[in-house]
Amino acid sequence: MNSRSIYTRLYALASGIALMLVFQAASAQSVKPLSLNEAISLSIQNSKQLKASQARITEANANVKTANERQLPDASISGSYLRLTQPNIDLKLAKGNSSPGGAPMEAPKVNQAAYGIANVSVSVFAGMMIQSGKEAARYLAQAAKLDADKDRDDIIQNTIAAYSNLYKANQAVKLMQENLRQSTQRVKDFSNLEKNGLLARNDLLKAELQQSNYELSLMDAQNSLKVANLNMNIMLGLPDKTDLQLDTTVFKVDDRLDARSVEEFEQLAYQNRKDAGSLSAKEKAANANVKAIKGEYYPSLALTGGYIAAYIPNVITITNAVTAGVGVKYNLASLWKTGSKVASAKAQLAELEANQARLTDAIHLDVVQSYENYLLSRKKMDTYIKAIEQSEENYRITKNKHDNNLATTTDLLDADVANLQSHLNYAFAKADALVAYNKLLQASGVLDNNK
Repeated sequence: MNSRSIYTRLYALASGIALMLVFQAASAQSVKPLSLNEAISLSIQNSKQLKASQARITEANANVKTANERQLPDASISGSYLRLTQPNIDLKLAKGNSSPGGAPMEAPKVNQAAYGIANVSVSVFAGMMIQSGKEAARYLAQAAKLDADKDRDDIIQNTIAAYSNLYKANQAVKLMQENLRQSTQRVKDFSNLEKNGLLARNDLLKAELQQSNYELSLMDAQNSLKVANLNMNIMLGLPDKTDLQLDTTVFKVDDRLDARSVEEFEQLAYQNRKDAGSLSAKEKAANANVKAIKGEYYPSLALTGGYIAAYIPNVITITNAVTAGVGVKYNLASLWKTGSKVASAKAQLAELEANQARLTDAIHLDVVQSYENYLLSRKKMDTYIKAIEQSEENYRITKNKHDNNLATTTDLLDADVANLQSHLNYAFAKADALVAYNKLLQASGVLDNNK
């Protein structure tokens, strides 16, 4: 084999390795550190729900502008130029007259005409329909803004819950990996004891069975972690393969308990809940709508002005014809048609008032339930801290007994499972406590104030 062939093969091999490394680098997951506040910010920026809410706000603001423009003057300009055929004109006024020479006066020949009209009208009174319409539009715009703020709170809370779920999935994988490592070492130790006749075969099989169960649990935990990570990436608008590294300090145990009572949180809710504010604004808009519809019972009054110009060759020329006056309009059909419209508007108002009362009960239940869940999550954390201490001590004692043939292998494996479960419960409780507290803030309408 000549040297050129060797170089060719080495070049091909190096190229293949380089391409493989590039492919692996392209397909590898990128790691992104992610704080809770950054997650909230990204979820707000990429929320399709908030984009739809913003579109509704824009529409409501446009409706306010439309309502305000109804009080502006109406102005119109029209004009026409007409070509005519040769009409037969029998001008009666001219038959008794004659020209200076004594000949009868002939009718003028008309084959074209042009005219122009300009009108301006300013509404003076329209049964308060314009003012009520403006008022209703403003309240609806306010309701749209409050609805968007509520959607924003929902996005924040959903992000906190997703962040906590990802933390729980991470912790489950780490704990299962550690327990699997310990279980694998235990199987090795038991296998050596069994070979030397110091351990029953059945005890080794129990340890191997537990190892298999831990492997299955780890696979489930890793799958849950992948799903939770993907869900978070979709929510934040990140590439699917982004590996998120969470800031676990937000899940640290804080001994400080929010000292505010449930009554204080409930009072905050009535003052700050966006859904309550939105419904109140919609109720005010419905009241204004009733007034606007009742305005159809009244006549409308407007100031008018105009200008007229016309030109018919050989017949007439009109210029500087300026008009000004007052116009009154009353639709008699409103006497028998407006009543049903008013009844419909009042029914919509009554529905909103009923919804307001129902929302008050819902807020009371939501705040109390969230407050109790928050207290329960704190109590669970305290209990799980004690459970970890108890399970670790129980495992230590049971292992010492097992090493001295005073406890069975089943007892040792049960103590190991109990120790794992206590650590999992505590990790999950820390995440649940964070979610529960923020849910209480959301129920009280002050979640966004704390972000």
